[in-house]
Amino acid sequence: MATIHDYASGIGASLGHRIHSMRESRDWTLDDLAERTGLSKAYLSRLEAGERQPSIQTLGEIAGVFGVSIAALFEHPDESADCVVVRGGSTTARAANGLFFRTLSSTTKPFNIHPIGVTIPADRSGHQTYRHDGEEWLYVTVGRVKVTVNEIEHALETGDAAHYDSRLPHRIDALDGIEARAILVACPIPLTLNQSSDSRELAAGRFVG
Repeated sequence: MATIHDYASGIGASLGHRIHSMRESRDWTLDDLAERTGLSKAYLSRLEAGERQPSIQTLGEIAGVFGVSIAALFEHPDESADCVVVRGGSTTARAANGLFFRTLSSTTKPFNIHPIGVTIPADRSGHQTYRHDGEEWLYVTVGRVKVTVNEIEHALETGDAAHYDSRLPHRIDALDGIEARAILVACPIPLTLNQSSDSRELAAGRFVG
């Protein structure tokens, strides 16, 4: 399983600081976070101190209870800005589940959608399907992509899009043995118009990445 070693060196301390800041912004204690994630208080304390290197699965669990994407745990956004502007080339691509992604927005703000630029290597063999709460919309910008949702395969050409329930097992692969690129817009917690803000807060506490 991939770990934080896959990311740039020294990221552990900044990750821990980010988790600590997000927890305190919600007035959660370590006990609160431990209860929500199922992780031990001792582990979370050492993680916030930069002394632990979590797996992708653990990052998903932590991001889930905050109601954000994994990418948000590595951001340092301007929290005071009313409009988030991401300049081309200003973010660094990171690896996860055999894909390379870069965030296209700040997912720490109360936005429902999280746009991500994704590079899909020519070969992703060995990587399994992934599932999490929410929904995803994928738009192919370069190359051809195979989207597999609930064991059903869909071939997408450049300019094609796919929209699916990410609670179903899914994966993304490049076709023709050639690297492909796409824009992925994820909504960790799908909402309907008749859901109240109270329902939204309750759902945020249940989200598992």
